[in-house]
Order: sequence, then structure tokens, then C-alpha cells
Amino acid sequence: MNLLKFIVKRLIIFIPQLFAVILITFLLIRMIPGSPAEAMAGSFATDEVVAAIEQKMGLDKPVPTQFFIYMKDLLRGDMGTSWFTSNPVTKDLAQRFPATLEMITYSLILALIIGISFGLLISLKPGSLGDRVGRGYSLLAGAMPEFWIGLLLVFIFYVKLHVAPAPLGRISLAISPPKAITGMYTVDAVLTGNMPALRSACAQLTLPVITLGLCYSGPIMKMTKTVMSDVVNSNYVWYARACGLPTKKVNRYVIRNGLTPVVTFVGTLYGFLLGAATLIEQVFGWGGIGQYAVSAVTNKDYAAIQGFMFVSALFCMVIYLIVDIVYYIMDPRSRG
Repeated sequence: MNLLKFIVKRLIIFIPQLFAVILITFLLIRMIPGSPAEAMAGSFATDEVVAAIEQKMGLDKPVPTQFFIYMKDLLRGDMGTSWFTSNPVTKDLAQRFPATLEMITYSLILALIIGISFGLLISLKPGSLGDRVGRGYSLLAGAMPEFWIGLLLVFIFYVKLHVAPAPLGRISLAISPPKAITGMYTVDAVLTGNMPALRSACAQLTLPVITLGLCYSGPIMKMTKTVMSDVVNSNYVWYARACGLPTKKVNRYVIRNGLTPVVTFVGTLYGFLLGAATLIEQVFGWGGIGQYAVSAVTNKDYAAIQGFMFVSALFCMVIYLIVDIVYYIMDPRSRG
């Protein structure tokens, strides 16, 4: 019951937060110079044509009226229609969101494996070879932008070595995508038993996942090392060692107590990856919501921008709720 009350309190806080994101996004995009009606009409359109398009799109109404209409439609599940794709924004996002979610999920798993492993090694065995390698790696990972690493990997493994597929989307052009169930090709291929599609999807995922995994394992490593070092040097760990407890048992206590703050950091990083993957989607032609958002901003596609921000905010809030629940379960001190 306490956990249920905790979740309900968090969900209640969601409402004003989500409303604030929607309102700020709505106002900011209308401050972008130019109008989508001008982009639709073309460079040589007359003022009368532009005005007619604005009237059709509802942009001739006062901003408060536009916001009221948008909120009324949003509560019905209607995010509007993208003038650039001519599709409902809900449909566009439903098709593209699983692509981004698939890539950032595998990337986060790889970053966790690398970051936590090196972080634990550095904190539990300072001065070792792994410590020196980990420190050097964390410096390099934080210094190089992810799009540059992605381009470098494409150049090495596709252009030079010919061991990676062309960076042209989520699956080879010669193979049909698996039957859509979740929208994530690797999951759908496993569920439908489509092994050719699974192999192709995994091959296309390899370079973007390695790129993001290498870039964002560095912050995880630093966070793990900092937290673990504090726990290792804490009074209760020194007392446990003075009492003669085996080193393996003491290390288990260290890991259990030290990983709690790392969980919060990883949850925050997961939400951050949704936007950080935008450049990687551009490099690899991924077709996720990041690439969709870039096209929307370039073309002043108001409905698409608003839809992207709404979905991104909702995704981050759900992730933060899950992190809060995990933290609540792991750390009794957070239940006060």
C-alpha cells in the first residue's frame, strides 16, 4: 500500500509537468521565424495564398485559441497532421518511436556492461592495469562527439574493411522487415521466427549501438567509480574489514550500497539518449523519431514538433517513475 501511494503521488505530479512541457513547446515553436504556411506555399506564393493556407491550418486565430483547440484535440488522442508527411502525427510517431527505442535500449545495455564493469574494477582494485585503462578510456569517451565516432566506424568497418553493412536504415534493402508486432525489428524477428530479418537487423544495429555504447559508458564509469570509492572508504566498510569479514562478502556490500545512485543516473541517461540519438540517426539513416524531429524543425512542421516533444516528455517521465520505484525498493531511506 505504501508503494501504491508513492506511485499515485508521482502520477499526480506528472499532470502539471506534462502540461508545462506542452505549453512551453507550443509557445516556443510559434516564436520560430517564418510560418509553415510560407513553407507550404513556396517562395513565389502571393500573400493571399499564404493567408488562405494559414486560415486552413488555423494559424490565423489568436495563440490562446490555437492552444485551446490543440489541447482539446490532444485529449482525444489527436496530435494533428504533419503537413510534411501528410500523415497523422500519431501514426508517424508510432512507426518511428520503436526504431529509436530499440537502438537506445541496446546502446544503454552495452554502456552499462562497459561502464559498470570498469567502474567496479577501478574502485575495487585501484592502481591495477584495468584502473589505468579505464581512466584513459573515460577521458577519450568524454572527449569525442558521438557523430564523429559513428562516421569513423562507418569509414573503418564499411568503407575500408567491408565487414559492416551500408548505413542505410534498420534492415537490408534486399530483406523484407518482419511482421510488425512491437515495431522493433529484432524483437519482431524473434517472435515470428524470421532469422534472415534478425541477422540483418542485428547487423544494421551493430555500428550505431557500438557508437552510443562507447560514448555513454564513460559517464556511467565515472559515476560508478565515484560512488563506489566513497562506499569503499566509508566507516562501515572499514569496520567490516576490521571484523575479519571475507573480501568477497565486503565487496558484495559495497556493490549493493553503491549501485543505488547509479540506478538514478542510468535512468536519467536513458531519457537523455532519446534526444542524443538524433545525430546518430542522421549518420546511419535510421528513420527514428530523432530524424523525424530534425525534419519537422527544418520544415516548420508545428504538429510534428509538438508531437515529438509530447512523446519525449512522456517517455522521460515514465522512465523517471520507474527509477523512483526501483530506488524506493532498494533504499529504505527514501520511504520517509
